[in-house]
Amino acid sequence: MSIIVQKYGGTSVATTERIQAVADRIVRTREAGHDVVVVVSAMGDTTDELLRMAHEIADRPEPRELDMLLTAGERIAMSLLAIAVCARGCRAASYTGSQAGIITDTHHGAAKIIEIRPKRIIESLETGNVVIVAGFQGLSTSYDITTLGRGGSDTTAVALAAALDAEVCEIYTDVDGVFTADPRVVPEARKLDRITYEEMLELAAAGAKVLQSRSVEYARRHDVRVHVRSSFHDGPGTWVVKEEEMEVGMEAPLISGVALDVTEAKITFDEVPDRPGIAAKLFRAVADQGVNVDMIVQNVSHEGRTDMSFTVPRDDVVKIKAALDDIAHEVGAVRFSVDEDIAKVSLVGAGMKSHPGVAADMFEAIAAEGINIEMISTSPIRVSCVVRAADGERAARAIHRKFGLQG
Repeated sequence: MSIIVQKYGGTSVATTERIQAVADRIVRTREAGHDVVVVVSAMGDTTDELLRMAHEIADRPEPRELDMLLTAGERIAMSLLAIAVCARGCRAASYTGSQAGIITDTHHGAAKIIEIRPKRIIESLETGNVVIVAGFQGLSTSYDITTLGRGGSDTTAVALAAALDAEVCEIYTDVDGVFTADPRVVPEARKLDRITYEEMLELAAAGAKVLQSRSVEYARRHDVRVHVRSSFHDGPGTWVVKEEEMEVGMEAPLISGVALDVTEAKITFDEVPDRPGIAAKLFRAVADQGVNVDMIVQNVSHEGRTDMSFTVPRDDVVKIKAALDDIAHEVGAVRFSVDEDIAKVSLVGAGMKSHPGVAADMFEAIAAEGINIEMISTSPIRVSCVVRAADGERAARAIHRKFGLQG
């Protein structure tokens, strides 16, 4: 029997009524002749509520204990879903990430999967069970419970699909698939039938919240077919595929989508000495705190000094602030500042590799709205700009119109 991995997000299991509907879908898939492995997120806003309580008790909760706390949400959801499936006369068994053989590194809060040991899952499938696995979590090499970061259940699902050689990994969510932009920001955005791993990876990294970027990278590396679908109906969603699986005989579309990210902060070091090794020291200090840097801009040097700006996740600013104080003193910067009032808007499309003028058209669309661009970064299939937070949605809508992406 072929294996199908299904992942259900928090909105899909937010209430007992939604859990019942998910159970119905799982049973239908099982009755269609497939082995089914389900990965489930915590119900609704459970994770946010647990985080809120932890931060009421401590400004910086102990990472190990925070991971132990946050994994409780998925354990509740998996158990309730298993009960619902069993109530329909279909055998089911639920497993935590550690029971399912998900082995991670030791980085609490954003652990990376280093190995999947699926023996227990395979044995459970062979006895006729639907297997339900708690997403977002695993067991570290030092035998501690870890979490995989926001959206980590996507990565759990893709990793299990790869380990089990599943036919497909279905990601069920509260939207119909991947759109050319967030429909809540750009109402005329249209659903894409297919998108390449590379484009989806860039959109996810640029702030599109449909899939966690690490899950897309894992899918690309292990050739996992991903289908992003709505949990509220049975219609087709968006397939995430290899570039050669796009429509045969057709050129890649110029642009696949626009993404808006309002979760980053910009950090600027003023008048840093312009000499070899300074940037290495600065960014090593940030990396040692386990924080990812996104965009980096260094200004032209004047009189042996320069300004350097970069963006990081806003939630990580508190974590690195002490380190920034230390490194500013160490490298001889005059000062540093943190600006949380920014937005990043990005344009993504494989077709831009062979079409000149895409960046110019994007900048013209932003300029026509009277919006100033503060930072720019590019890849072969992406252009990203930092603007004021208040201008982010307007910039996204203008770019979407400029490239004719509306439905």
